Amino acid sequence: MAYTVKNYKTKKSLKEDLKDGISIPLQPGNFGPTVKNGEAFLEGPHYPAPHTWYAHVAVRDGKVVKVIN
Repeated sequence: MAYTVKNYKTKKSLKEDLKDGISIPLQPGNFGPTVKNGEAFLEGPHYPAPHTWYAHVAVRDGKVVKVIN
């Protein structure tokens, strides 16, 4: 599981930013996979808040380009 740099409170807000063409980079760090290109699984909101949404996404150059599910 990975996070985005922005702390999205809902999956809907993630999708809206993507639709609006806003760049959504994955959060770098030691917790979770380092994905530059391919697919990843996101969760939110960030810890310590309880996770209320999960997303399967496509990643290109370390940025979310599509929400698969």
